[in-house]
Amino acid sequence: MNYDILTAFIFASAALAIAPGPDIIYVLMQSVINGKKYGLATASGLVSGCLVHTSLLAFGVSALIKESDALFLLIKLFGAFYLFYLAFKVFKSDEHLQLSNEEVPKKGLLKLFKQGFWMNVLNPKVAIFYLAFFPGFLFSDSLDTIVQFYVLGLIFMLVAFIVFALIAQLSGAVSKYVKGHSKLGFFLKWLQVVVFIGIGLFILLSNK
Repeated sequence: MNYDILTAFIFASAALAIAPGPDIIYVLMQSVINGKKYGLATASGLVSGCLVHTSLLAFGVSALIKESDALFLLIKLFGAFYLFYLAFKVFKSDEHLQLSNEEVPKKGLLKLFKQGFWMNVLNPKVAIFYLAFFPGFLFSDSLDTIVQFYVLGLIFMLVAFIVFALIAQLSGAVSKYVKGHSKLGFFLKWLQVVVFIGIGLFILLSNK
């Protein structure tokens, strides 16, 4: 078992979870408008949806890995270049963070959990990202690949929930800080670019 790869995966997951995106902004706005527990309910739903993508990835990609080394190499190449593509999209995007509460409805805790769950499960970009991100971090030659994918999935879910929970708990301060520091968007934009390129290179250079 390669603990260096697992450590790298944890740091990569944390960096990706911190990067501003629709999920983390939605959690933030629910927390600001409705209260911290509503943000936590949303975060719980979003993270729970990851289990579906993990299962699809584990059973689908594991079969391909067993079938052919060449197919697995193609998956890794796809993953690396998809992450480079995401880095390019972030590079071309606006660096200003938009925190708008116009489209943040007030709902109950269960409804927010369900909405977060389905937001994640029905987002094809999440499935593509999992396919791009996870295969390059397989960490054992002896452990079954399905088990490895579930370990990575659970680590990713735990890290994401911790980040989302912190955002929910500190929502007032975070929102105020973001609105008061216009240069934060510039920093976070380039953080995403560096993270996507770094992970892409890691996947490209990693061995099966």
